[in-house]
Amino acid sequence: MKTVWEKYNAKAMKDVMAVSEDYKNFLNAAKTEREAVDETIRLARKEGFKEFKEVRKVKAGDKIYFNNRGKSIALFVIGKKPMEDGLNILGAHIDSPRIDLKQNPLYEDNGLVLMDTHYYGGIKKYQWVALPLAMHGVVCKKDGKTIKVAIGEDEKDPVVEISDLLIHLSRDQMAKTGAKVVEGEDLNALVGSIPVKEKDEKEEPVKKNILKILKEEYDIEEEDFISAELELVPAGKARDLGLDRSLVMAYGHDDRICAYTSLRAILESKEPERTSACILTDKEEIGSMGATGAQSAFFENCVAELLAKTDSFDGLKLRHCLERSCMLSSDVSAGFDPNYPSVNEPKNAAYLGKGISFNKFTGSGGKGGSSDATPEYIAKIRRILDKNKIVYQFSELGRVDQGGGGTIAYILANKNMDVIDAGIAVQNMHAPYEVASKGDIYEAYQAYKIFLKEMA
Repeated sequence: MKTVWEKYNAKAMKDVMAVSEDYKNFLNAAKTEREAVDETIRLARKEGFKEFKEVRKVKAGDKIYFNNRGKSIALFVIGKKPMEDGLNILGAHIDSPRIDLKQNPLYEDNGLVLMDTHYYGGIKKYQWVALPLAMHGVVCKKDGKTIKVAIGEDEKDPVVEISDLLIHLSRDQMAKTGAKVVEGEDLNALVGSIPVKEKDEKEEPVKKNILKILKEEYDIEEEDFISAELELVPAGKARDLGLDRSLVMAYGHDDRICAYTSLRAILESKEPERTSACILTDKEEIGSMGATGAQSAFFENCVAELLAKTDSFDGLKLRHCLERSCMLSSDVSAGFDPNYPSVNEPKNAAYLGKGISFNKFTGSGGKGGSSDATPEYIAKIRRILDKNKIVYQFSELGRVDQGGGGTIAYILANKNMDVIDAGIAVQNMHAPYEVASKGDIYEAYQAYKIFLKEMA
């Protein structure tokens, strides 16, 4: 089979397109990790999931979620077998590269007000200039009030932008390397230019007008930026790409494309033999550190809490549960791009339209930083995928020594469970707008469902 499209009849095509429409809606509602958690909870509760603190005793068939600080989440469907026998786990991350505001961002310069920023994750900085950007996040006030911010998504909303140097004066700039064409400290967002109307106001009148607007419209004062988490992301909705509408172009495919398909799979998990789990984590783009990253004790604590409410708990049962678990670390692969073929080794590249993509290892150089899945585990996965006619491919992240990358796979593998990376091929990875195939989205969703149901 050359591509997934040869597999689908008319009915299947409708299903493929319907899943991608739902996915686009998820992307539009979840531009940040906080929004992704909120949308996950909304969808989960609609399917009968309850937060752990609402549950007195855990039994087979229960649907439970744990919310970690509003920035990562774990969902479980309790299986018929004891949890000590292991879990089937899907894991993805819900943070994406972006531009964060600094804690003291506002300043005025020659009649313009700008905001200082610090980019988040691995980006080509020059791609983020001269774009309409929306501001999302939260502002936490000293009185305990939290203000949710989302400015720039409605067509009537204003947007902000980071300026670029005009081509007419760019001789020196264009002589720089790509890494230096736009410097990190120059990613300052333009937010206003009208001065306050007060006659005697001579110092920073435009900044004072912006602060007045923030106070009147959002109840935000300048000192509140210290306890704020505000992100600049591309404004606008996910769009169909291609005259045949076969692709989706959007911000945040990495890795909300795997988060959504994993989430949808567990929402549809019913009476599994082994307990199904889905973890959606924060901070992957900067190393999975912190309380909401995959390296925290959050997931392990969730499992311990569930064990305590299903059976008598002891540390050994927790260890047995983790080491007998199987996981798909669901993250995107580098989609082959005909414009840049030389960075790939063609036999081992991930191609758009050829199904879910598995990476036996990631890392860089001599597989540095990779967990490197066992062939025994891969054989089990191949068996259930082939049995269910799932279209899949095996790939690696570019030519040897070309570059590299990592996922959360090694973090869970360190708990002595079987893990392999399994995701969707994406072009323009880490750019403001990334591209993925609707067929691959559908195959990944189907593969994740089969994994939760049949992996043993």
